[in-house]
Amino acid sequence: MQGMMMQMPLRIIEILRYASEVHPEGEIVSVRTEGDIHRETYSEAYQRSAQLAHGLKGLGVGDGDRVATLAWNGYRHFELYYAISGMGAVCHTINPRLSAEQMLYIIGHAEDQVLFVDLTFVPILEALADHLPSGLKLVVMTDRAHMPESPLTLLCYEELLDGQPDTYDWPLVDENAASGLCYTSGTTGHPKGALYSHRSTVLHAFMVAIAVPKSLHEGARILPVVPMFHVNSWGLPYAAPLVGASLIMPGPRLDGVSLFDLMEVEQVTASWGVPTVWLGLRGEMAQRDAVPAQLEQLVVGGSAAARDMITFFEDKGIDVCHAWGMTEMSPIGTQAQLSRPMADLPEKTKIDYKCTQGRRVFGVDMKIVDETGARLPHDGTAVGELYVRGNAVISGYFNNEEASNAAMDAEGWFGTGDVASIDDKGFLSLQDRSKDLIKSGGEWISSIDLENMALAHPKVANCAVIAIAHPKWDERPLLVVVPVEVDDPPDLADIHEMMLEHVARWQLPDDMVLTDALPLTATGKVSKLTLRKTFGDHVLPDLAG
Repeated sequence: MQGMMMQMPLRIIEILRYASEVHPEGEIVSVRTEGDIHRETYSEAYQRSAQLAHGLKGLGVGDGDRVATLAWNGYRHFELYYAISGMGAVCHTINPRLSAEQMLYIIGHAEDQVLFVDLTFVPILEALADHLPSGLKLVVMTDRAHMPESPLTLLCYEELLDGQPDTYDWPLVDENAASGLCYTSGTTGHPKGALYSHRSTVLHAFMVAIAVPKSLHEGARILPVVPMFHVNSWGLPYAAPLVGASLIMPGPRLDGVSLFDLMEVEQVTASWGVPTVWLGLRGEMAQRDAVPAQLEQLVVGGSAAARDMITFFEDKGIDVCHAWGMTEMSPIGTQAQLSRPMADLPEKTKIDYKCTQGRRVFGVDMKIVDETGARLPHDGTAVGELYVRGNAVISGYFNNEEASNAAMDAEGWFGTGDVASIDDKGFLSLQDRSKDLIKSGGEWISSIDLENMALAHPKVANCAVIAIAHPKWDERPLLVVVPVEVDDPPDLADIHEMMLEHVARWQLPDDMVLTDALPLTATGKVSKLTLRKTFGDHVLPDLAG
């Protein structure tokens, strides 16, 4: 017997319509590429999204058409999120940090009809001009006064809205219709597309709002440092208006000084981003010996945050919530916000939990398996490959049957490529990416563990550990370090001494090399792939003879 309830499709545009009516005081504050600060309420954003939808329709955009964005975090990008999906098209966010080859590939693979670009990135398109699809329409996200001179045929965003009605008859699209497209980066081969639906995106907004209430609540002021071109800014453009939280958009200025100043001026209560960004904020806080006045929480994701970083912010009274997820998961899968009963635990134990990737959010299931695919217990000891399933997890890749088949197991779970353990309380601990584990003499060494220990050394600003081929042991760890002071680098023996408190001697890095900076992927993670290419021929000390 089935229930007797109405069935209204879950639609993304309903989030903004709801916010405009129920949370009219919520606002979007944007640092613009034009150099000033712009403010608009959710009500104004809803009206401008309607005008934009009319403009898109005038450009010939229809159901299912892909409309691309190449833009920073800002109010116009936010309006595009809602106008594109609201009218039944698909919002395809492009990462400007991709290589020219990758960018051209995904524009062609997605079959984009229109591309919206921030002023900053017009030169990128000019460099690609001879290779862009001939019918691709280009719109610069600015007003007429700031339109650049360019050999390209460029349309003006604000002129697209001028004179358009501020209401739109939003279609009652199927909740399973495609709404967003985001391509993976930092992988070998071509990027792969995750095609989100209205249903998955709305449910993900619910999931995130429930999971991280300290950030997401009415009256909160959230600064998304994680870019809107990277997995929809972890869902914040949807979850924030849903709960009535304001969004403080930083635009292109993501350095520690700019972030600190913006947090102070706009009374930011929470901010979300990758560890490399928080290194900059940490340095600025140490320089000023001050904390942004209203800042209560940092959500850290994208890659593992070191214990030393978490401890630094916690000691300043800022709650650190470690999160984990993937493009293929919309992306949030877990979060490490501690429950109220855990508040009475010893400080060391609380930091131990915060250093994990946390517990699953509602709507995400997890399992770990061995090499044969057999499930392993969630006892905190067993380690296996992590698989996930859920309402906001992909069932395959866009127009890529081979990759889709390789990603899913026989039960329909998605293989993350992460090696992990899960304890009896549900806390997930990533040991490494399967491709980044170091196999020495038949035993595994976690590069993440070694990196976190090395980062605790006062002379280490940043670091990474990669595998170097060895004729006897198969692979051995090499520590790549960015020193705090070039003229006063850390000593490997000192780092070894620190590490020996936590690991066996055979797990210690065999050698250390110094570098000015670590290469980053397009999403701000350390590129182990680039490091392996750069230092792949490095000769370890015991082989030097």
